[in-house]
Amino acid sequence: MKQSLSAALLIAPTLLVLAVVIGYPITRAMWLSFHDDKALDPVTGMFTESGFAGFDHYIYWLTQRCMTASGEVGACPSGVIASDFWPAVRITIFFAVVTVALETVLGFWMATVMNKEFRGRGLLRAAVLVPWAIPTAVTAKLWQFIFAPRGIVNSLLGTDIGWTTDPWAARTAVIVADVWKTTPFMALLILAGLQMIPRGVYEAARVDGASTWQMFRSITLPLVKPALMVAVLFRTLDALRMYDLPVILVSASSNAPTATISQLVVEDMRQGHFNSASALSTLVFLFIFAVAFVMVKFLGADVAGATRRTSTARPQVKHSLPSGPSVVELKG
Repeated sequence: MKQSLSAALLIAPTLLVLAVVIGYPITRAMWLSFHDDKALDPVTGMFTESGFAGFDHYIYWLTQRCMTASGEVGACPSGVIASDFWPAVRITIFFAVVTVALETVLGFWMATVMNKEFRGRGLLRAAVLVPWAIPTAVTAKLWQFIFAPRGIVNSLLGTDIGWTTDPWAARTAVIVADVWKTTPFMALLILAGLQMIPRGVYEAARVDGASTWQMFRSITLPLVKPALMVAVLFRTLDALRMYDLPVILVSASSNAPTATISQLVVEDMRQGHFNSASALSTLVFLFIFAVAFVMVKFLGADVAGATRRTSTARPQVKHSLPSGPSVVELKG
């Protein structure tokens, strides 16, 4: 009982800080989402405080229903930001699925290479961090020059593709830039998982005549899965809130071919609809929370380390193999 009380006192300041930094903004956004935006009083010419709106803002985004000049509710006309909601949702999911899939494959390959012993391994691991360390705004401008009409890509391919104007070319440009920047992040997380696999397991498999593919399928993939799923979880959540890369690389417009949900939130705030934007940000939060819950609960993203605790609770084998290093070593 005394130890539990001491532990509670130790984590209380952290929980208090989290409640202020995370809990208050979420609660405030939800509260604002149920109130109307400030409106201009035609008599006084002043902005008046809004009243309770209920779920009107959520219905506005999810169904694209707007108030007409006659006071009736109908479909939002083209040009209203709500009409871009579902296209932005599809683009956001598309970016998340494609980029995370490519980054996982490339990151796994890079981690496998960096996990081998060779001269200059430490230099390679440090160099891999360079794209990840570059700010996203700088990355976007860099790739904007590369994908310019007379940029490097068109010069090498001998084409005249509008990489920032054609819808699918613009999406391809965003995917390439995002994969280039964030693949090293995936590689280092997966490398940390690979280094936890005991070398003796591979040696025993070789003695038994296992091929490289059999060792990868039966040893590497199952043992690295916890670290791999955590990396996929982090990157998926990061991709779902993508904002600055498509804005700087292509366009900040809400109807751009690369517009994501986060762009709609910012654009709605720029138009002065803070409460409506709060409703949209709440929808984004609930969507990302649902994705994280599914990945943790059903897809094996072991964020809390439950798998490791379970494995350590099992009886130890008498001649157990030594475990590898638990962190990524930057020195070769």
